[in-house]
Amino acid sequence: MEISTIHITGFLAILGAFFYAIGDVLLLASKASLDDYPKLKPFAKLLSDAEKMVVLTPNRMIWGALIGVFSTPLMLVGFWQVYQGLGGANASMALATFSLFGSASIIGAFVHGSFYYMGEYIQALNNIEEKSQSVIAGMIERHKKVLLITYAPLLIFVIMASVLFSILVASGRTMFPVWMAAINPVTMTIVWMIVKRILPQFIRDWTEGAGFSIAYLIFFACTTITLWNK
Repeated sequence: MEISTIHITGFLAILGAFFYAIGDVLLLASKASLDDYPKLKPFAKLLSDAEKMVVLTPNRMIWGALIGVFSTPLMLVGFWQVYQGLGGANASMALATFSLFGSASIIGAFVHGSFYYMGEYIQALNNIEEKSQSVIAGMIERHKKVLLITYAPLLIFVIMASVLFSILVASGRTMFPVWMAAINPVTMTIVWMIVKRILPQFIRDWTEGAGFSIAYLIFFACTTITLWNK
């Protein structure tokens, strides 16, 4: 069997989503109770469950952040594959789909990597003297604002791109089968959230925070399989 560019880009995209999920798990799959960290208790509302990062080692946070960031180019390769698969449909809409997915991934790399600094802030908040905690708390508050500003366009772009992808595929003029109109990162995220509820607790714990990456992993697996013989 001849390996084509479509196959290679699909493999790279799947690999990128897999590594991104590992990065998510390293950064976000942890447990911590505020009862065990009395210095953090006054900031429960500010932390909003982010206190769990207090138990992470520095190396785990560093690698969690870097793995996701360096997986982003592989994700972009995957969206190029999607763009090729949309050939035959409206060219402007196909380009818009690729651009929105790509832009979301670039913004997402910043968001993902910035969780490293959030972890450092939380650990500093727990380690410094109480009279100095207000300085770190202020940094966390500003950091959360930056995350909110970047999360908003990221989610909007992904939703718009997913809708465009489904519309184009449903037209029957792309290289994808029409049923692929039901498969996009948004629908796969919803499916994962439903399926996750019935999975064993240890799987839910170890995939905490990786839902979006798992959705992309499923999406790229489907695009690669459906384009295999094209």
